[in-house]
Amino acid sequence: MGASSGSHIVVLSRNPQQFLDVYPEFSGHTSITFLTGDIQQRDTLPWGLSFTHVLHAATDSTIGPSLTPLQCFDQIVDGTRNILDLASATGARRFLLTSSGAVYGPQPPDIVVIPENWAGCPSLAQPTTAYGQGKRVAEHLCALYREAHGLEIIITRCFAFVGRDLPLNVHFAIGNFIRDALTADAITVSGDGTPLRTYLDQRDLAHWLWILLLEGHDGETYNVGSDEVVSIAELAHRVRDLLAPEKPVRILCSPQSNGARHRYVPDIQKIQLLHGLSVRFPLSEAIVSAARDHRLA
Repeated sequence: MGASSGSHIVVLSRNPQQFLDVYPEFSGHTSITFLTGDIQQRDTLPWGLSFTHVLHAATDSTIGPSLTPLQCFDQIVDGTRNILDLASATGARRFLLTSSGAVYGPQPPDIVVIPENWAGCPSLAQPTTAYGQGKRVAEHLCALYREAHGLEIIITRCFAFVGRDLPLNVHFAIGNFIRDALTADAITVSGDGTPLRTYLDQRDLAHWLWILLLEGHDGETYNVGSDEVVSIAELAHRVRDLLAPEKPVRILCSPQSNGARHRYVPDIQKIQLLHGLSVRFPLSEAIVSAARDHRLA
């Protein structure tokens, strides 16, 4: 894939036709080639082609909870190593890994936003942290290949997102709230509503990743997410007010009086200062847009 206006993009997917059935406007696009392949099966990868840039974002976040912790870890680590080998073998000079804010582990209550140099990590003793641990190992593999093969490496630690492609029936709270607003009698919060989150519109996500793939500084790590903080309860009410003001919000659990609020909030000053990137679509606009697109789908 080239970096100029005449770029040609190769998309590797286990099931390209499934994507094209949903987005037929990409069928026959002269600048995009779709290939069938699995990052965990080396013989399905396009070893005979050449690339200049590689963006690796092939982790099952949607079906992730259905995988065992070991399956999740292996998919992230083995898949990343295979794609790094592919990048090295096919002449790529730049490699962007979509990592995750999960690499930081629990956000301490005294840290309002997590900077990229925060040295926290998930518990090594808990199998439930396999996703975050796998992403940490994937980041380290990138550092090793940068040293061994001269690849320019950019790491993006992605947080939470919203948009037309977000599933409404899995484990993403904002997707569930939009679904409830569109189809249910009430918007239901399964917990106590106190965790704090931010949500970046997927259009900003795509723009940021593209800019970083082309212009991100070699060896740097960037948080990718919004700086508009909202509690899960506030989010449910925001979705209700925007999409279905006549419906109630039901919060199933009561907050613990002495419990610390769970935070998952990135510091995005680095990406703003180094690359001039900003949040173009505020949360309310992103919610309305996602709901509209799901109605049309």
